[in-house]
Amino acid sequence: MKGALWLAWRQQRLLILAATALLVGCVVWVAYQRSGMVQLIEEYGWVPCPGWNGGCEGVATYEIMNGNVDGIRMLGTLGFAIPALIGVFWGAPLIGRELESGTFKVALTQGVGPRAWFAARFGLAALFALLASAVVAALVAWWWLPIANTLEGPYWHDAVVYNATGPAPLATALFALAVGTLAGLLVGKVLPAMGAAFGVIGTTMLAVTYFRTSWIDPEVRITPGMTPKRLVGSAWSTGEFGYRTPDGREFSIGEWCQTSGWDAQQCMDENGFTSRYHKVYPSSDFWTFQWIDTALYLGLAAVLIAVTLAVLRRRTA
Repeated sequence: MKGALWLAWRQQRLLILAATALLVGCVVWVAYQRSGMVQLIEEYGWVPCPGWNGGCEGVATYEIMNGNVDGIRMLGTLGFAIPALIGVFWGAPLIGRELESGTFKVALTQGVGPRAWFAARFGLAALFALLASAVVAALVAWWWLPIANTLEGPYWHDAVVYNATGPAPLATALFALAVGTLAGLLVGKVLPAMGAAFGVIGTTMLAVTYFRTSWIDPEVRITPGMTPKRLVGSAWSTGEFGYRTPDGREFSIGEWCQTSGWDAQQCMDENGFTSRYHKVYPSSDFWTFQWIDTALYLGLAAVLIAVTLAVLRRRTA
């Protein structure tokens, strides 16, 4: 290791070593907690049954879930927060501190071009950011899978699982690092850049979460007449359900036939409803949502990196 990469390592090593120690602690803690959960599962001969109505109620389920759900949620929250932490505390100072202290120009007089200087600093940070996100994502998934989508959860669509597992958290971390880096370059002062980065990252993540369900159509489960409806199971309910006519028109239960039993059947007959519908996203949609999020965040990261390079080129011209 030498040149710009060696300098980047020297300037970032304390942060990298501290984060590594935290990750090692997480690995040890999760391994210990999960081993206890697996032991309980084996002792009780417990078989998971996804969904609220899966028949998993009982002492075994209570002990297994009660001792692990809070820990999984805590670790998932960390995974959800990692992109913002990376963007604010790593990305914003990456170039912003150099500009604020005046060492930016000194670094570029040591025979290192702006592109090589940026590539070394950003590349090292990106490598570890992806590694850290991957480790936490793997730990959350590893701990959660034996009790996935059971009773009170967490479920695959819960923020602490969805935003902390799969490929999307890695892409989000790269995007957040790019946001923080560009903010530091444009603002030139670390603290204001950190605030700007936090605002952009938070707003983008909220927007992606808000619009996520509009990217693909939900599965429409249709039940003829008063036939018992299919259990939701591990699916993500949209909250949209009601009645259908023979020609496929839908009428929300919020406005029609808010009854049950014989009264509901009579109301259906009077209004010409022949079936009921319920819109859900099955658990298999997890990967569809994940890859859409991944592509979106990677595309945004690429644009931000390109803008950062363009601004650097202009400032050093």
